[in-house]
Amino acid sequence: MGRLGPTEIILILVVIILLFGAKKLPDMARSLGKSARILKSEAKAMKSDDQQSAPADPPHAGTGTQEPAPRTIQAAPGDVTSSRPVAEPSDTTKR
Repeated sequence: MGRLGPTEIILILVVIILLFGAKKLPDMARSLGKSARILKSEAKAMKSDDQQSAPADPPHAGTGTQEPAPRTIQAAPGDVTSSRPVAEPSDTTKR
């Protein structure tokens, strides 16, 4: 029960087509692709934010705190119709 052969894969695909229908499968694949693009772009944004926001020296206690502008998540690159602001969680943990 370790490896799937071509017969088993074809049988699984036939069952999926019978369960979901041939018309819904392209829509499901399209939404899965959009979700993957969003996840990839958010991971890249978080990685670049971490690299940019990591200061070399810790901030001084006497400096004023400035509220950063809210970030915006876009559903797909270039798609501004479904963008929404995101509330950033505040870091309240002591280090």
